[in-house]
Amino acid sequence: MCPTVLIVDDHAEFRRVARELLEADRFTVVGESADAADALRAVEALQPDVVLLDVRLPDGSGLDVAQAMSALPSAPHVVLTSTADYAWAASASGAVGFVAKAGLSGPALRALIEVA
Repeated sequence: MCPTVLIVDDHAEFRRVARELLEADRFTVVGESADAADALRAVEALQPDVVLLDVRLPDGSGLDVAQAMSALPSAPHVVLTSTADYAWAASASGAVGFVAKAGLSGPALRALIEVA
């Protein structure tokens, strides 16, 4: 069974593309969030296996959100997305991986999610 995924990004177009890539690869996208507060609520309500999480959100840092998610009893695996400048932050935030938005592709997402 494929992991369930929550997509968190403040850009609707990025969420749309990520959803299409994931669903084309037979992942189940259980929800989308556009900000940090909604992402934390969605993780608790939906309990996804994996969260595709933007580093820069309008109401907070995705790095802080990743740390908060890792403290949850049913902590999801977090894969961060942003510009390549943030690749260093993945392990420090508790994320299992990082993908640059410029390099977003179905195979890149599948590889990261399968490792998670």
